[in-house]
Amino acid sequence: MDKISVVVPCKNEEACVELFYSAFMQTITELPVAYELIFVDDGSTDRTLDIFRELALKDSNVRYISLSRNFGKEGAMYAGLKATTGDFVSIMDVDLQDPPELLKEMYTYIKEDKIDCVACRRVNRKGEPPIRSMFANLFYRLINKMSKVEIVSGARDFRLMSRRMTDAILSMSEVERFSKGLFGWVGFTIKWLEYHNIDRAAGKTKWSFYKLFKYAVGGIEDFSTVPLRINFVFSVLSFLTALGFIIADIVMFNTKGYVDTFFALTPVILLATSMLLFGIGCACEYISKIFFETKRRPLFIVKETEADILNKKDN
Repeated sequence: MDKISVVVPCKNEEACVELFYSAFMQTITELPVAYELIFVDDGSTDRTLDIFRELALKDSNVRYISLSRNFGKEGAMYAGLKATTGDFVSIMDVDLQDPPELLKEMYTYIKEDKIDCVACRRVNRKGEPPIRSMFANLFYRLINKMSKVEIVSGARDFRLMSRRMTDAILSMSEVERFSKGLFGWVGFTIKWLEYHNIDRAAGKTKWSFYKLFKYAVGGIEDFSTVPLRINFVFSVLSFLTALGFIIADIVMFNTKGYVDTFFALTPVILLATSMLLFGIGCACEYISKIFFETKRRPLFIVKETEADILNKKDN
């Protein structure tokens, strides 16, 4: 019998955990599989961890990992993936925006088509603020023009993967992670399921516009060298602009007999300086990534798992 491992990263989701568990159980019990449900507490400050403990005591198939602090969703997902033991592995959000009932269709496809991944993408963003949707669409267009790895528009982390694809993802222990890019970079055959956007079951999103913007910039930096090459383009433009000012100064001198040195040189200096600083800034972004990668800090630190609470119960 196949075993499916489901990883669910959470932060301050006390309002959603039990709703998710109920919906998940309705689906998983209809599949001819064994399962393990792995919740990852990413530094929650509400009752999220307490609910995990209660579920782990009630259901032996429920496991949880409590991180020592908030490491971010990427770190939480990696921690969960490392803990999986199933033949197939899924990643889901706890807010039910990833419909658990799609697992049945995903499992059918991955078995019958003998592929390595069935992933989900939203075909619309109904219910989201218009400006967020606009920037999300812009991001996908930009990164697909700048990167050799295709990032499917509307792609979710919600997917069902084979063991070998999961192991391939885990083999990349880079600190600055952008999983949507990594899923595409490792290759393998992927089938896409489309569905309409679903509102959160409860609670509020933890993704502010700033966090999403930072995440998008990180994705471009991780999978594109275009920002480095832009430096060269601006350098050429800066040189041509400076050359244009010089030609204009020569023409002015020949027609008027003089050129105001301050006004002639200041725009050139400012333009050249701004382009130089921009180029240095792009280089610094990549240098900062090298700085963190060479530290080889762990992606997460575990504070507690379901084994701890079960041991306490036995004692």
